[in-house]
Amino acid sequence: MIKITDLKKSFNSKKVLDGVNLDIEQGKITVIIGRSGEGKSVLIKHIIGLLKPDGGSISLDDEDITAMDEKELNNVRKRFGMLFQSAALFDSMTVAENVGFPLKEHTDMDEDKIMEIVKDKLKRVGLVGVENMMPADLSGGMKKRVGLARAIAMDPEIVLFDEPTTGLDPIMSDSIAHLMLETQKDLKTTYIAITHDIPLTYKIADKIAMLHEGKIIETGTVKEIKASTNPVLMQFVEGRAEGPIKVY
Repeated sequence: MIKITDLKKSFNSKKVLDGVNLDIEQGKITVIIGRSGEGKSVLIKHIIGLLKPDGGSISLDDEDITAMDEKELNNVRKRFGMLFQSAALFDSMTVAENVGFPLKEHTDMDEDKIMEIVKDKLKRVGLVGVENMMPADLSGGMKKRVGLARAIAMDPEIVLFDEPTTGLDPIMSDSIAHLMLETQKDLKTTYIAITHDIPLTYKIADKIAMLHEGKIIETGTVKEIKASTNPVLMQFVEGRAEGPIKVY
């Protein structure tokens, strides 16, 4: 569905992406792993056209996103949902207003229809009766769930997850993993997650790709990644300080 070819991006002469090649399959969960600062978020921003690469291309259904103007990109972005690292809820809006925000912005639905969809999406993420709560009243896990409800509000074809379990305890992280699997199965959506949470990765991924020093150094299924002998990949997934990846 998405084909990333030789993608390059530098900031102030620092190479962040140095020839990234990756295929994202439709209706699957692809997880991109790598250390903090390796460019995972930069890669996600290219996929939705928030950044333009210095070289290479990203094709969505054989259309090159990197060559599109802002109007064309806005149409493409409607096909995406996004769950941000901090959930990025609007503090001044209720839960219902947050979830309904994309529908209000991009459709001409009336309030009753929007509320019907909001309740359905909240129910899908395991939240009932929270419509009038404010973000300040929610736990970290609840905020992530509301963020996911908003991400799937417009029934997008692709949902991007930026570190979906950051700041959550292991039990809540596992709950989010279950939720991602359930919603992806129900909606048959293409999910792309970036994370350094290995238990989450092993639980949800159809395909894993490791980004290191600006390149994808290994891709495979969970079974293939666990069996890999790549020393960089092994050090990262095992969480060891000793190895080819230097700790500064």
